[in-house]
Amino acid sequence: MHYRTLGTSDLKVSVICLGTMTWGKQNNEADGHAQMDYALERGVNFWDTAEMYAVPPSRDTYGATETIIGTWLAQRKKRDQVILATKVAGPGLAWIRESGYQIDKKNILAAIEGSLARLQTDYIDLYQLHWPNRGSYHFRQNWRYTPQFNRNAVLDNMLEVLHTLQELIAVGKIRHVGLSNETAWGTMQYLHLAQQHHLPRMQSIQNEYSLLYRVGEQDLHEIAQAEQCGLLAWSPLATGMLSGKYRGGARPSGSRWTVLSDPPRDVPHAHKAVDAYYDIATRHGLDLAQMALAFVHQQPFVTSTIIGATTMEQLRSNIDSIDVTLSSECLEDIMRVYKEYPIPF
Repeated sequence: MHYRTLGTSDLKVSVICLGTMTWGKQNNEADGHAQMDYALERGVNFWDTAEMYAVPPSRDTYGATETIIGTWLAQRKKRDQVILATKVAGPGLAWIRESGYQIDKKNILAAIEGSLARLQTDYIDLYQLHWPNRGSYHFRQNWRYTPQFNRNAVLDNMLEVLHTLQELIAVGKIRHVGLSNETAWGTMQYLHLAQQHHLPRMQSIQNEYSLLYRVGEQDLHEIAQAEQCGLLAWSPLATGMLSGKYRGGARPSGSRWTVLSDPPRDVPHAHKAVDAYYDIATRHGLDLAQMALAFVHQQPFVTSTIIGATTMEQLRSNIDSIDVTLSSECLEDIMRVYKEYPIPF
């Protein structure tokens, strides 16, 4: 396993991060425990979850993933070997706390207590804001993303959030903080306010990134490197598309797309792009999923790639991608397809 520094912190996180959001929906507690055991054996010391998981999110599965992680931590007694990240949900989910809530002091304090109880731990290593109050261009919203907000009110809220996070750091409930599904503007405002007011700086930004979704390369790439606020890449296989398992209309039993009523990435252009990337992998003697993950690992602005698996076979293969290095010829082939399908879904 390889390790990189999380932002400006003293944490060395594995380049592969264990994603957990299927636990409590597609995977049961025993599955989750087995995945954590294996990942830790392979040197994966960085695990990511959220209060709203399992996914697809619902009232019935809210908090289920954190609960499964919590029983593992209680049984294995290996908390000190894991760098644990979780998130406070942004607004929009009716079953979380109360209608009309947002990320603010009241809701952060409520959310952190719930997460700590479910996770059966005294502290969170990386506490992230799951998506901004003002909305996000992620989750397929990029086509119609038209932000409209009161700048002063947003900045006041950001300052309140940072002060609240500082209080939680001071009492030892969290160690570091990060963003998720944020924009370049939002990231820079948080970094500026932290520096101006001597408050906790955002150490990372967790956004979607894969061969099929490279939105953000032209702005967040620069921020990640210049400001030491690296990307934690979620959905690097585009909900499994880049494993090739959905090619030709296939729907393997138990796969993500069988639990989604209308998979948002299931569009003709995306399938054409996957077929083109599959041809590249075949030509270079690579497994498609490992090629896709290796592409993400190799980006200089990526701190860690969040993998998710519903089977142990998938988990082993995904972790093995750490040993794959893409040649310059392979990268040139990938660039050719990227130019043809820059935003396929």
